[in-house]
Amino acid sequence: MNTVLRLLTVIGGSIVLTLAVGWVTDLLLRRADARHPETPLWNRLRRCRVSLQVFLLAALLKGSYRQIDWRPLREHTGAVSQVLSLMLIGAGAWFVVHVTSAVVESSYARYATGTRDPSRVRRVRTQVTLIMRIVTAVVAVVAAAAMLLTFPDFRAIGTSVLASAGIIGIVAGVAAQSTLGNLFAGFQIAFGDMVRIGDTVVVNGEWGVVEEVTLTYLAVRTWDERRITMPVSYFTGRPFENWSRGGIQMTGAVFIQCDHTTPFALMREKLKEILDGCEEWDGRGWDLAVTDTSASTVTVRAIVTAKDPDDLWTTRCAVREQLVAWLAEKHPYALPRVTTSPSAEASGDH
Repeated sequence: MNTVLRLLTVIGGSIVLTLAVGWVTDLLLRRADARHPETPLWNRLRRCRVSLQVFLLAALLKGSYRQIDWRPLREHTGAVSQVLSLMLIGAGAWFVVHVTSAVVESSYARYATGTRDPSRVRRVRTQVTLIMRIVTAVVAVVAAAAMLLTFPDFRAIGTSVLASAGIIGIVAGVAAQSTLGNLFAGFQIAFGDMVRIGDTVVVNGEWGVVEEVTLTYLAVRTWDERRITMPVSYFTGRPFENWSRGGIQMTGAVFIQCDHTTPFALMREKLKEILDGCEEWDGRGWDLAVTDTSASTVTVRAIVTAKDPDDLWTTRCAVREQLVAWLAEKHPYALPRVTTSPSAEASGDH
């Protein structure tokens, strides 16, 4: 009876103490968040409550389970200790990742709130994302190594593994050459400011927005909602267009084929009227000029500007649509025509 009572006391006491510590910690974090609403750290740290409780419970059971004089427990002391050690290491790694994520995310949130430059915000966001992935990977590797070292068999072969580490490292380096190349390319992208999350890029003839950057690949969301996944080494070894570098303001052109009799002065006035009524046009500049001619048509180029690539696309489409509609309604003779009847000279020869 005393054994059962002691078992329930140890386990129940550990659980109650864990819940109490979790509740008190959450209460303190809520009060800190209420007093300092400008600091998002305290609210984000509340997400670490579960991982903290699991870590604390494992530590309490690890330190007190030997006080239980229960025969099945005595017979399997090694297995119980092994399980609690694994639980303690795993919960500790989980807690460290959660705390690090809360600190990094809160720092980024404060920076994004106080910075008006979108390009800097995107750059920091990319770096923060990759830093968190690096921290998570390092913590996971260290935790896995610590778990393996709790097994006596792995500790016994540790000497031979270290002795052959040089050969294994060479073989692994050759086998993982591509992966390591992408890994270092990921560092170069994160801290070299080559491409950032939210940048508008053109790769392989595809226009899209960088949606995700990891240590090994980069995802681009195209205008038609497709996702293009490319190794990060592509962006360090090949040229690509980054429309967001040096500011996101852009200038675009609209080309229209017209007849030689087109009233260009009136067309220029109509372009200004269209742009004045277009919300996406930023007012920085515009122009209309004849840039080429052929035997049957002339090429009219309209220049427009916008504050970002999305607005530029919308502005170009609006200008193209409304100019063509205006020509068709007011000056249909200005649209390209294909001559099929013979000329006067040619008909007189017959």
